[in-house]
Amino acid sequence: MDITRSSPAPVRVVAVPPEPEPADLTALPEPATAEPLQPLPTVAVTAVTATTTTSVTATDVRGRRRRPRLRDLLALLRPGQWVKNLAVVPLALLDAHAWGAAAFLRTGWAVLGFTLASALVYVVNDLADRERDRLHPVKRHRPIASGQVSTAAAGVLTGLLALSLTGWAVAGPAWQWWPTALYLALSLAYSQGLKHVPLVDAFIVATGFVLRLVQGALLVGAPMSEWLALCVFSLCLMLALGKRRHEMTAAGRAHRPALRGYTLAFLDHLVVLVAVLTAVSYVLYLRDDAALAAGASLVTLLSAPCAVFGLARYLQLLLVEEGGGNPVHVLFRDRATLVNAALWAVLVALALLLPHASA
Repeated sequence: MDITRSSPAPVRVVAVPPEPEPADLTALPEPATAEPLQPLPTVAVTAVTATTTTSVTATDVRGRRRRPRLRDLLALLRPGQWVKNLAVVPLALLDAHAWGAAAFLRTGWAVLGFTLASALVYVVNDLADRERDRLHPVKRHRPIASGQVSTAAAGVLTGLLALSLTGWAVAGPAWQWWPTALYLALSLAYSQGLKHVPLVDAFIVATGFVLRLVQGALLVGAPMSEWLALCVFSLCLMLALGKRRHEMTAAGRAHRPALRGYTLAFLDHLVVLVAVLTAVSYVLYLRDDAALAAGASLVTLLSAPCAVFGLARYLQLLLVEEGGGNPVHVLFRDRATLVNAALWAVLVALALLLPHASA
């Protein structure tokens, strides 16, 4: 047997299935038995609902961005900051001789003018800083930075505020609106570039509060105390520097270019220096210019520790508890500060009312 010769491969038999018979097209199909409908799975329904809700929510958000709500426009004006005008402008009434219905009405007129001016500055500043505010952990929630108010709507609001401020100046006493005009000019220069210059930025903010005081005194007709003006300036400068210190610790130097000219140690020294100046100027105002009775010296002496305690409490919140980002919240939400301010207000009111009680 020759094993080198290959044997033929076996033949594979493949069974071919029979072809199906052609269907009878003339026969009617039998009716199929209807099966009961099964409910859709809960997961599928939930997914559809979630998708629909997400779509509607996204549409609503886009709609709010195109049409800002009244609440968003009001938040753009920062009504929480209007208390600055209520706290500074009426200081002109510390002169007891200026009290009267007309003086209170003129003080309210001054508060209205500075409220319109400050609101206008806030809108312009938020428009200029909208890109930088989006990088800040807190300021990114502002109406323009978050997209709740469009730049077009903010521009229309700016025009309305400018017209209202012009009407306020025309309707008021002639040429007694110059402190508000100077404040507006400084604030616009601040928004356009001076806010990036270290030290100049904080000094402009403090000067704006002195102009509030001058506007109130000018409309009321009360004499202007140099010591009171210095006290207001140094106090507001301390708050402005404290705010910059908090921003440096919270968000670094990248958010505000002017912070590159500061260090924490430098700001700490400046804040303490200005706090001392505030306390000294306050005591000198009480001694030389305040309209107090001869028998109010004890009340005046008791109010000085309250002023010093208020300054010390703010420094504690700023340097120890790392607060101070919003001076309004610090001054009007801290319990120790509120109690101390109430006691100080009672003592000052007694010192002012004693002359009227003895008359």
